[in-house]
Amino acid sequence: MHKSQFISQCLQLGLLLEVSAKKPGNVTPQSGFEGTTFKHFLASSVACFPSFEEAAERGISVFEGKLSVGEIGIGKIIQNCILDINAWQRGGNTLLGAVILCVPIAAAAGMTYLEESFDLIEFRLNLKKIVESTTSADAVFLYETINTIKPGGLNDVPDLDLNSPESKKRLIKDNISLYEVFKIASSYDSICFEWVNNYTITIDLAYPFLMEQLRFYELEKAIVQTFLKVLSFYPDTLISRKVGKKISQNISKKAAELLQLGDLNSKLGRKRLIEFDKKLRENRNELNPGTTADLLGATLGLCILSGYRP
Repeated sequence: MHKSQFISQCLQLGLLLEVSAKKPGNVTPQSGFEGTTFKHFLASSVACFPSFEEAAERGISVFEGKLSVGEIGIGKIIQNCILDINAWQRGGNTLLGAVILCVPIAAAAGMTYLEESFDLIEFRLNLKKIVESTTSADAVFLYETINTIKPGGLNDVPDLDLNSPESKKRLIKDNISLYEVFKIASSYDSICFEWVNNYTITIDLAYPFLMEQLRFYELEKAIVQTFLKVLSFYPDTLISRKVGKKISQNISKKAAELLQLGDLNSKLGRKRLIEFDKKLRENRNELNPGTTADLLGATLGLCILSGYRP
């Protein structure tokens, strides 16, 4: 199998496993929201394959010295991926955050030697180079994408109105890169925070915790435990943007309390998890920890890249 296909399949499987786990408040095989269900996420994950493969190919070209890091074109690849997702399903915005995380991961994996073992240190250095080398063109492509799909709960980056044509002109005129845009937004968006902090939630918290959980528990439980771990440490910024920081922080406290129970498969653990799930679904999808799900999708992709198989 070609390296770029392998990388794309790893990330695609990560997204499929993420949505297949019964995580509280998210779309799952058993539960969805009005207009957006499990099948829409399945279709979306499948639609990502060509773009993840292209990002990996470009990373390979950088590794071979045929392309500079700044020429990868992260913004355009993200845009193409979202267009493909929307062409293959009618459930609205399903995977924007996950795609923004996974496209650089695919490119970084392409730049990293994978033959014998997965070198996380080299991979992470490559990831840092990629996001820091994005351009104003990458920023414009992402602005166009966001304008097209209008994802729920997304606030404007201060000073750069997503709906204003003037913002695109300013990005080019002042040479504001996508990395710089995300730096501005990183205080209120965990996806942007990941970009400018070298994927610290994914790599420093979620990935090692998930790998440890997989030593002792079956996959579904390991995913749910990792989801709660991330949510307990980082209030979900999608929820924060929809209903405010205070509610988001309270949800994180509840996630921490669930983890403290220990065994979620116990009678009490199952009861509390069901109660938490019901609470998060009370007001349609307002309390859906969607950003946490995006982070888990990227984490699972990384886990599979490093050798795990379900």
